[in-house]
Amino acid sequence: MSSNNKELSFDSGLVAIIRTKTADEARTAATALIAAGVDVIEFTTTTPAVFDLIEEFASNKDLHVGLGTAMSRAHVLSGKDAGAKFVISPHVSQEVIEATKQAGLISIPGVASPTEVADALRFGADILKFFPASALGPNYLKAVCEPFPGLNWMATGGISVESIPDWVAAGVTGFGVGGKLTSGGAGEIPSRVAEFKKAIADARGK
Repeated sequence: MSSNNKELSFDSGLVAIIRTKTADEARTAATALIAAGVDVIEFTTTTPAVFDLIEEFASNKDLHVGLGTAMSRAHVLSGKDAGAKFVISPHVSQEVIEATKQAGLISIPGVASPTEVADALRFGADILKFFPASALGPNYLKAVCEPFPGLNWMATGGISVESIPDWVAAGVTGFGVGGKLTSGGAGEIPSRVAEFKKAIADARGK
């Protein structure tokens, strides 16, 4: 595993995913998330003006800002230019992983099978995103982990507060959460962030 892992803070365990229909919605959500204590934010390429948003929020030195739904080398390079520190994909792409590592950024590809885990590691991934997490479940991840001990796992896709203890028990250290944080609007973000952070801390025994 690359030492770059340490640059992405999983201290709270929460990575907020921003996937909105407009740049203004993304900006509003990000601002509310930061105010609520989130320090790792992923802006997806499906969000309008994604690279402008990354550049805007990357100026906050207390924040880890990354690019999500990266599908090509061009996405990676634009993300780096904008100030992204990490690159997340829904899949294993040799092109994306290698471009990410060449750019000096943290690579977090999505994996769902032992073959994908092995390929992602071979291409140079730093952290593995287990996706779609809720559809596959913690028991499936436990089985996948057995031949691959010591990896850094982030679970994404339908993560609920109630499921967090099972995921932590399965070896997950980070959680990518989108709609469960933002779907109620900016007004509900503080309480939702607090619920997730407390559930993660409790599950870790902290």
